[in-house]
Amino acid sequence: MPAFAVTALLLAAGCSSPQHQASADDHAREAAQVSDDSTAAARTDGRTLAVAAAPATAATTAAGSAGAGRPAHRTTLTVASYDSRTRRAVIAPAAQGNAPGHSPGRSPGGSGDETSPASPAVSPSPAASPSASAAARQAAVGDVIASAPAPGAPDGLLAKVTKVLGETDAGTEVQTEPATLDALLGDDTAKGTVPVDPAAFDVDKLLPDVKVSWSKAGDVHVGPEGATVPLGSLRLDVSTEVPATVGGSASAAASVSGYVQVAPQVDFAYGGAGTGTAPGTAYLGVSGDWDSGWAVKGRAGASATPLRIPFAKLHADPVLQVGAVPVVVNLDLTCYLQVSGDGKITVDVEQNVKGDFKAGGTFGTAQGWTPVSSSTMTSTPVRTAVTTSGSVRTTLGAEASVGLYGTVGVTADLAPYLRGEATGTVTATSATPGADAQGTWNLYGGVDLSGTLRLQLSVFGTPVLERSIPLGTLHREWKLAGGTL
Repeated sequence: MPAFAVTALLLAAGCSSPQHQASADDHAREAAQVSDDSTAAARTDGRTLAVAAAPATAATTAAGSAGAGRPAHRTTLTVASYDSRTRRAVIAPAAQGNAPGHSPGRSPGGSGDETSPASPAVSPSPAASPSASAAARQAAVGDVIASAPAPGAPDGLLAKVTKVLGETDAGTEVQTEPATLDALLGDDTAKGTVPVDPAAFDVDKLLPDVKVSWSKAGDVHVGPEGATVPLGSLRLDVSTEVPATVGGSASAAASVSGYVQVAPQVDFAYGGAGTGTAPGTAYLGVSGDWDSGWAVKGRAGASATPLRIPFAKLHADPVLQVGAVPVVVNLDLTCYLQVSGDGKITVDVEQNVKGDFKAGGTFGTAQGWTPVSSSTMTSTPVRTAVTTSGSVRTTLGAEASVGLYGTVGVTADLAPYLRGEATGTVTATSATPGADAQGTWNLYGGVDLSGTLRLQLSVFGTPVLERSIPLGTLHREWKLAGGTL
């Protein structure tokens, strides 16, 4: 699948004093003017900033410092390369940097492998012209770099310049250290929910029989012929065998088939003017609409622990434009099947589940970081047949993680499930409950939502969490069908 289009941005804080009389070498290494005041677009004086998907067709840049009271505004610089081992970056005019529409450092449509942290920075562009070199000499100690996926920084980059090392053929080389968003957003506020383009995901198929489908405006469609997927949704179809119970007949071997259809959204909020150096509020989470359906047929083997079968891993790096500031969100999804039971019951069941979900973490100066989790799901049994006594539970779910600039902030596990149980000798269906039954049987639908808030949420500029905080387990279950004598 193609990766999300790249938008690289540089945000810089330092400005040289007009009275500073430095040599050319000092000028290159210590301070320089980094802003273009004619393009000022966002300030740090308490404005409400819009939150939207960053442009996918053209590179944009910005510069500013909330701490120094300078407005954030667009420039024409980009991150040409970054070495995560040494934390050295090269910045250059946009023409030398990343071309829009490609995510450097990650293989489009592949498994999403990153450039190794031990690897050197990506090879520089050809030597710059004198005028380009002059434009590239635009870095100073204190500058803040905020970049979308770039060579050597496949998850984006948020860093502060600690030293200007000098000029190279590729641009200005700088030494950096980690930075936080409050250094850029200051007293501004922002809040928004941005859908993730289904075409943005790299999909790694973990089973052979996995089909991917999505559609978007302009009659752009990917997937099996005839598959219908709502705009903005990504669908994965899967089919696989489950180990049969020990000593069972070949005809009792279980199979699971179904689909997951999800329209994920990134939820982001920032509220300045907090106490001390931390913002007043912050929020990061993932939400969206969910639609799934799956069928289980046969008798799964007994196991002390549930059998978990991941069938696809997905990754996207949507870039949110928060005023003039780019915020890179890293979103991972792992779709899986899970089966557990006592190995005695034979089933032929199918259900559809629809609803929505939300998982994230919210910060306030009074309570600190607290978890947010909710899910509204309804299900419909399509086919129900239970034979012999026993119990079985099947889940078609997804693990999600969402973070900023390569740091994981929230993990969540959304697990809609189907649970069947029977006692005695039972052969019953939902159409004729109790027929030929010598016992009782029941079928339940349900959903579990659990997860964790991580230490790395401090990227907002909030205090570091002393420990990871569980989201808590949201659990709902409802009866779908059943019968008794």
